[in-house]
Amino acid sequence: MPISQADRERLRDTARRQAELAHSPENQRLYADWLAYGAGEPSRPLLRVEIETFEEDILPALQTCQGEEARAIERRMLRRIANFTLFHDDTLVPDHYAVCEHTRFVPFGLPVRRQETGGVGHHFVPYLHDLEADMALLGPSVYAVDEAAAEEERVKAEELFGDILPVRREGSPLYCCPMQDIIHIMNMDDLYMAMIDGEDNFRAVLGRLVDDYIAAFRQRESLGTLRGAARDQGLAQGTYCFTQELPDGLPDAKLSQVWLYMDAQEASGISPKMYEELVFPAYRKLMELCGLVSYGCCEATHPIWEGALSKLPNLRKVSISPWCDEAFMGEALRGTGITYLRKPPATLLGMDGPLDEDAVTACFRKTARAARGCRLEVAQRDVYRVGSAEKVRRYVELARRALEE
Repeated sequence: MPISQADRERLRDTARRQAELAHSPENQRLYADWLAYGAGEPSRPLLRVEIETFEEDILPALQTCQGEEARAIERRMLRRIANFTLFHDDTLVPDHYAVCEHTRFVPFGLPVRRQETGGVGHHFVPYLHDLEADMALLGPSVYAVDEAAAEEERVKAEELFGDILPVRREGSPLYCCPMQDIIHIMNMDDLYMAMIDGEDNFRAVLGRLVDDYIAAFRQRESLGTLRGAARDQGLAQGTYCFTQELPDGLPDAKLSQVWLYMDAQEASGISPKMYEELVFPAYRKLMELCGLVSYGCCEATHPIWEGALSKLPNLRKVSISPWCDEAFMGEALRGTGITYLRKPPATLLGMDGPLDEDAVTACFRKTARAARGCRLEVAQRDVYRVGSAEKVRRYVELARRALEE
C-alpha cells in the first residue's frame, strides 16, 4: 500500500526533528569527538548503547505513523534520535538519510531454516550432519547486487522528505562471518566432530565459502558499487567507521579502501591451536583483501591474539567481550593504535529490576584500568529488555563517570 498523506506528514515531522538535532551544538561537538578519535588524536572513551535489541521497550511510544512501510522508515530515524535525546550516549544523529547498497548472499545456495521459540531464542534446522556424506548438498553460493532496489529506496525517501533531510547514497563496510554461516546449516556438535575427524573436509567447506565471499566482493568492486565509508557509518558491533586511513564517500572504491568486519564466535569451543590451523588461514585470505579490519563478537580474543590476530597489519578494532581477559588485551593493544572495543556483560543493564549501580561502576573501573593507554570504545550490546529509557540513561552516566575518573 502507498504511504498515506497523514503518514507522509508524520515522516516529515520526524525528518525535521532529526535535521534539527543533527545540527545542534551538542551533536556537532560529539561529531568532533569522533573525528578526533578517527584521526588517532587523544580522546575520551566513547560509549554507545545498541538500541535495536530492546527497541520494543522504547520506540513504540515515540512512533506516530500508522502504515507498515511508514513505521519502518520512521523507526529507522527514531533509533538515533532516542539514543541522543533519551540515553545521552555517544550515538550521533546523522544529518542525512542514508541509502546503502542492496546485496544478497546465500551461502552454498541453502536458505537458512530457523525455528522460533516465541521469545528471543531460536533454532537453526540443519541441512548437514556428516560433512563427507552430505557434501553433495552444498551448491554454489548465490550472490547479487540489486542497484535498482537501492535507487528505488533513494527516490522514495527523496520524494518523502528530501527537501528537509538530505537523502544520500552511502557506503558501508563489508561483513563476513563464515563460521556463523556454517552453523546456520550444521549443528555445532556435528561441526566440531567434523573438525576433529575430518579436517580436510572442513577445510574444503570453509575454503569454498571464503572463495565465494571473495568472488561476491570482487563482483561488487567490478560493478563499481562499493563506496568508501570512513565516518559515521555503522561498522557492526556498535561502533562507527571513523578513520583517516581510508577514504570516505569515494565512489567506485576498491576492496583495499574499505572496512571489513569478521568474527568466529562459533569457534570459541575449539583450542587456539585448532583455530590457528583450521580457521584463521581462510579468514586471513579475506582480511588481506580489505583496507582495515574490525574483528570479534562474543568470543574471547585473548587466546588467539599471539598466534593469529596479532599477525594482521590492517587490524584496527578488536572485540573485548565479557569472556575476554581484559588485562591481557590491554597490555597487548597498548600503544598499537588498535581499538580496545569493550563489550560489557549484557546482564549489567538487561536484568529485571533497578540497576546494580555498584556492579556497573566496578565493571567500568576495571575496564578503565585494563585499557589505560589504549584507544577505548565501549559498545553495550545484546540487551533485550530494559524497562525504561531512564534506566539506560543512568547506566550511561555511571559508565562514563567510572571510565573518565
